[in-house]
Amino acid sequence: MRVRQQLSLTPRLQQSVKLLQMSALEFTQELQQAIANNPFLEEDDQDASAAAQAGESILPVDRNAASPDEADGTPEPPPPAFDPEPYGGSYAGTRTRDDDGEDRPDIGQWTHSSMGLHDYLHQQLCGYRLGDRDRLLAEIIIEALDEDGYLRQDFDDLAATLSVQPAPTHDEWMVALTLVQHLDSPGLAARSLGECLHLQLAAQREATPGRALAMAIADRYLDLMARRETAELRRRLGCNDEELAVACRLIRSLTPRPGFAFSEEGTDHIVPDVIVRKIRNKWVISTNPAVMPKARLHQAYANLFRKARCDDRAPLAQELQEARWLIRNVEQRFTTIQRVAEAIVAHQRTFFDYGEIALKPLVLRKVAEELDLHESTVSRATNNKYMATPRGVFEFKHFFSRELATETGGRCSAAAVRALIRDMIAAENRRDPLSDVSLTRMLAEQGVVVARRTVTKYRDLMKLPPAELRKQP
Repeated sequence: MRVRQQLSLTPRLQQSVKLLQMSALEFTQELQQAIANNPFLEEDDQDASAAAQAGESILPVDRNAASPDEADGTPEPPPPAFDPEPYGGSYAGTRTRDDDGEDRPDIGQWTHSSMGLHDYLHQQLCGYRLGDRDRLLAEIIIEALDEDGYLRQDFDDLAATLSVQPAPTHDEWMVALTLVQHLDSPGLAARSLGECLHLQLAAQREATPGRALAMAIADRYLDLMARRETAELRRRLGCNDEELAVACRLIRSLTPRPGFAFSEEGTDHIVPDVIVRKIRNKWVISTNPAVMPKARLHQAYANLFRKARCDDRAPLAQELQEARWLIRNVEQRFTTIQRVAEAIVAHQRTFFDYGEIALKPLVLRKVAEELDLHESTVSRATNNKYMATPRGVFEFKHFFSRELATETGGRCSAAAVRALIRDMIAAENRRDPLSDVSLTRMLAEQGVVVARRTVTKYRDLMKLPPAELRKQP
């Protein structure tokens, strides 16, 4: 026998942690499920109706509009309500009048939705008559594609997810891969940049000028093209300057990330947890009314239960206790998110005033110490939480960026460096775009010393293609 101490979370603390790390949509679904299952909880629409009667809006301030303090010193009237709601809430869609003159939602708007990459390819696959085994392998490949449309996993890794006998051969995988690659969007399911470009070139007409040379470059000489070794390219390809220029222009017209077009139309619906407005030269943070809890304790049922003097261990007693826990944990969730948001805005005021380039270095530990919270609690309060600002909607984690040293002994954030790189690329000459080496040198001239590989990493994170693919004729 041994005596030992063990730390464990009570059911209430477990629920508190679970609610805090949820996104706004997940939290709303969890709350609705609790209301449906617990008889001591009921939906409370009084807060929402009161906000609507007061004309409260969850729209962020327009960055180009004058703030109240810049006008006449009095708050502006709330903007008119929009339909549908911009952040969360119920989707109303466009409205039509039926034969009896009643205003009803347009069903066509309810059924319309944008399609993601994987759903799009699955739909295309439905048009082919395939055996069960071939269809399964093709579907596995489709699901393994990343957001850029590339297949980054080996066939052995994909086979580990299957439990079919006999195990698929390499030839079977290649047949399924070829099928996916030849669906409606050329370039998808490629395993490298060269293969991606080759697939797009192969889908073009044979009479396309420079097509054959461009395919040879995509297959074997992309590294030479990236280093602009035109003389070596001409020697290996056996072509002249004009033919090489045509082939290079054709390659630059292709899409290096074919799956990105689908992610831009993303079907994810982001609901901000807090809204930041500038009022009287002060940034004010408020909870988004669309995600405010609409649940309360059903007092009538609770009073009847107390009068019945039931056993404290009865199932209904447990339901009542869980309902009280939920209400308290919901309040604590919003209080924590509000405090963390206020700390972020206090630290990053320059971002809200001047933009991304003024974002300061910030770590979770610093916010945790200021709020007297555990760092893991702050991490949960920033994960999948969004803030609507005059500059757009940002995830809380966007405001946490590591510190980089400057030549003058100062400091700047990695996010600010990314903003500088993006601005430099936006202002470059498209006929002579800036290489990563040039970007590194320009940053050093502004006092920010980073390695070339760091610039490359930041450029990739921002989904910006390299210089050779940004060049325009």
